[in-house]
Amino acid sequence: MTNAPLPPGLDIAGPRRTGFLQRWSRDPARWRARVRMTIFTLVIAATIFASLVVDLPGAGAVRVQEGDISPKTVISPGTVNYKSEVLTQEAQEQARKSVQPIYNVPESRVARRQLARAHEVVAFIDLVRNDPYATGEQKIAWLQAIPDLSLSEEEAQNILDLSDDAWQAVTKEAFRILSIVMRREIREGEEDQTRRTVPALISLDLNEKEADAVQSLVNGLIVANTFYNEEETKLAQEQAAQAVQPVYRTITAGETILRAGDRVEPLDIEALDALGLLKSRRTWRDYLSALILALILDGVFVAFITFRRRDFWSESLPVFLLGIIFVGFIAAAKVMLPMHTLLPYLFPLASMAMLIGSLIDLPIAAVATAILTLLIGEFLGGAEFDILVYLFLGGVTGALALGKAERLNSFVRAGLWIIAINLLLLLTFRLPHPAILDNQGMMELAFAGAVNGIFASSFTLVIYYLLGQVFGVSTSLQLLEISRPNHPLLRQLLLKAPGTYHHTLIVSNMAEEAAVAIGADSLLTRVGSYYHDIGKIIRPYFFIENNTDGENPHDRIDPYTSARIIISHVPDGVDLARKYRLPPGVIDFIKEHHGTTRVEYFYHKAVQMQDDPSKVDEAAFRYPGPKPHTRETAILMLADSSEATVRAMRPQSREEMLEIIRSVVSRRLMSGQLDNAPLTLQDLTRITEAFAQVLQGIHHPRVKYPGEESKSKQGEKADRQVASTAKPAG
Repeated sequence: MTNAPLPPGLDIAGPRRTGFLQRWSRDPARWRARVRMTIFTLVIAATIFASLVVDLPGAGAVRVQEGDISPKTVISPGTVNYKSEVLTQEAQEQARKSVQPIYNVPESRVARRQLARAHEVVAFIDLVRNDPYATGEQKIAWLQAIPDLSLSEEEAQNILDLSDDAWQAVTKEAFRILSIVMRREIREGEEDQTRRTVPALISLDLNEKEADAVQSLVNGLIVANTFYNEEETKLAQEQAAQAVQPVYRTITAGETILRAGDRVEPLDIEALDALGLLKSRRTWRDYLSALILALILDGVFVAFITFRRRDFWSESLPVFLLGIIFVGFIAAAKVMLPMHTLLPYLFPLASMAMLIGSLIDLPIAAVATAILTLLIGEFLGGAEFDILVYLFLGGVTGALALGKAERLNSFVRAGLWIIAINLLLLLTFRLPHPAILDNQGMMELAFAGAVNGIFASSFTLVIYYLLGQVFGVSTSLQLLEISRPNHPLLRQLLLKAPGTYHHTLIVSNMAEEAAVAIGADSLLTRVGSYYHDIGKIIRPYFFIENNTDGENPHDRIDPYTSARIIISHVPDGVDLARKYRLPPGVIDFIKEHHGTTRVEYFYHKAVQMQDDPSKVDEAAFRYPGPKPHTRETAILMLADSSEATVRAMRPQSREEMLEIIRSVVSRRLMSGQLDNAPLTLQDLTRITEAFAQVLQGIHHPRVKYPGEESKSKQGEKADRQVASTAKPAG
């Protein structure tokens, strides 16, 4: 275990270093895993929160209220036909205004009252006219004081100047005309209009002054006798409004809803809402709600990953890949989906599911797809159920169909499955509505579903390739490409070091079976095993499995040089791997398959030559490492040592073989070579069983024929030399 600096703020030296903090300080690998998990958790939570509360300029939505000035021009992303409440209310208001006011029938009591009042007024005027003691000014003032008539001075003087006979004729004519007028319908506010008809009713037998006097008397006594019926009028208005049919408005794609700088009207608000482009102004409650949702989704996601793969956080690359893929698709969904009604059906959510499923883990891909589907529903303002099911099932189907993407045609198969499930879902959700099965919209959706499958599989293939080239991800396509026997390095290994090539094939079979047994990446393990000893092609005859002439070149050189040559096959292999652009994941197998073990045979030989272990530089006999840090490279280390030891010791039974393998595994475990590898004791048991199953079919007991005994002893001696030099077993 290497010493790593403590994180800032954790000064726990001395007696304070106890319990949990002590375990952290002594396990930097665990600390780094927790740091990766924390960073991933914060990034995903921040991304989800930002996607829920940030409005992108290109997203089409606008946050305005009636009376605001529009901050930007808004174009309709699609065609929509909706019932316009604003236009319907305007039409209803017009219908109400078209209803004429309703009045009650003329009230006869008003006419009788005015006629009685007319007699009272005439009687008072008679008294004034006949008062011998009043002056002319007083009489005029008294007549002007009559409230009903509102006489002017000239009109009052005219009445006073009339003779008695003329006055009698005037009063008689006034009573007659008032009776006629007050029988008519006189509405409130129409009194003046009625007064203008009085001159036409006055008898032509009267002279000008007499007619003026009649008009003065009658005009003052005309009042309204027909009154407005508010209740009946409102009832008629409401009946007219209810009779108005709803007004529908159609907005076509590309139509301008608002222009930058326009004042927002109610009709604009309604149109934006119908198109799903209207967003209400956020309050602190909205931000708090978004934060809680982001924390819940993020927490579920991280908890599931940790439960599913406890070793997931131990490596940076898978965490980085999952983060960049998930964040990238959240951003793409936020930008693309609110812009058009068809885009949700075209969005390649299946690409995310296939990438995560093939590069990381299928169950994790399913959970990521479910979370993004929920976010898409939020982006679309509470999308319909069928869109969300369409996206989720399409994504999961693509991930299942692609699997680990071990063949190029897997992408074609995945695309076809996505198309099939998309079309079936579209048909399923629209069968209950026969009216929409034959329209153009259904054809557009079917086309979108087919394009979705084609684009998703193609996009996944492109990203899959780029991830392998840019980030050095060991994709299955790359691994299959370099696993072919005609690869230049494997061809050189076969021609220059045939013994090593044969050993490589056996070890790869052992490692692959063990990887399958514990659920590790079997393809990566097999291909990494092919190349783990590729450095031996530089000096093949210094490794005993490639020496066919019976001479050992190490007999002529000192143990330090021999150890240096043996150890050099690791850095030589790394150089060759980089020269031929092998993936970093495969190069790790070359670096780590010996870990930091010792070349035991030459170390002990050096000790014997010095007769004093303290005089021997042990570091010169150790491999540079590092120790295996993944399950796959740890499996290779155990397979490499187990194969060499079993080949050297030639067990005669399965129990004996199992005991040998267990001893090899135990030595590697006790020497600390597996400290950084996320393997459990149960994993080691399964690995041991898998090794024994493969080796039993190779090193099985057989009948010895006459003359083979001496050859057998020579073979055993040679195999022991192989085990002690090329594959030291401790």
